[in-house]
Amino acid sequence: MIRFGKSVFILIGMLSGIASAQAETPVMTWPPGWQVEEIAPGEGASGVSRQRAVKVDQGGTPVMVMELTMTQVQSDHQVNLEGVLLEMRKSVQKDFFQGGYQSVCNRIHPSTLSRLSALETTCTITQNGRHVLSQTLVAAVDGDKAYVLSYAGQAEAYKASQDEIEAARNALKL
Repeated sequence: MIRFGKSVFILIGMLSGIASAQAETPVMTWPPGWQVEEIAPGEGASGVSRQRAVKVDQGGTPVMVMELTMTQVQSDHQVNLEGVLLEMRKSVQKDFFQGGYQSVCNRIHPSTLSRLSALETTCTITQNGRHVLSQTLVAAVDGDKAYVLSYAGQAEAYKASQDEIEAARNALKL
């Protein structure tokens, strides 16, 4: 359905200088009924933790995906969070465009992720004028750790899942 790998690796690349120390993994309480997937760190991704859950419909088709990524950042590196989120948003839009979709994203605006101040943007993806998907990107920095929560899904499933997503965001322990 939707692939987030490219966006996540843009974040990793933009954080220049990933520390090699292992960081404590965030605790995500996934919504009931979502299928949690184990994600092995990519090659050269020391200091990166990724967690993903997928919501499927009655036929087993994925209708929502939620992914949390934590990246260890060198302690002396200042993360331009808005710049990182802007690049991720551009990458998402480009990927959808190459797949024959159009996308419009709202302005990057202040938000929260767990206890942290964050920045957020949501993209509405259409095909032939019909709303088919929505995707939200939320990014935050806490000292030497950067976090990105991304969730996306089919238009109706995205709208119907907002309470579940909000509960997961509020229960997140960073």
